[in-house]
Amino acid sequence: VHPLVESGGGLVQAGDSLSVSCAASGPTFSSGTMAWFRQAPGKEREFVAAVSRSTRDTYYADSVKGRFTISVDNAKYTMYLQMKDLQPEDTAVYYCAASVNRIITSAVRNSQMYRNWGQGTQVTVSS
Repeated sequence: VHPLVESGGGLVQAGDSLSVSCAASGPTFSSGTMAWFRQAPGKEREFVAAVSRSTRDTYYADSVKGRFTISVDNAKYTMYLQMKDLQPEDTAVYYCAASVNRIITSAVRNSQMYRNWGQGTQVTVSS
């Protein structure tokens, strides 16, 4: 059983908006760090955004800053990624990742710091 389940992916056109969600099975990650990564065909998995659950600090990749917003609903144990002005280069499988413990700022972009992963949800942006 995966502790993290993503949903909300789909096919949109360039310029559209889309939100993806990541539901945790409980409060396991309530004090840790949660993040979104993505992987496009033939490319390495890359960092998109992260949020520290305890400090509420957020972090973004330069490529999505100003277009994507990461947030958490503590009552629902759910993390969201709201994506605006989507472009074809945003096409990828989006993965939710979480750490039970808070990850220091300098390491939040490192996928190896996260031990819990969802199965991924496909986001496709047509031009």
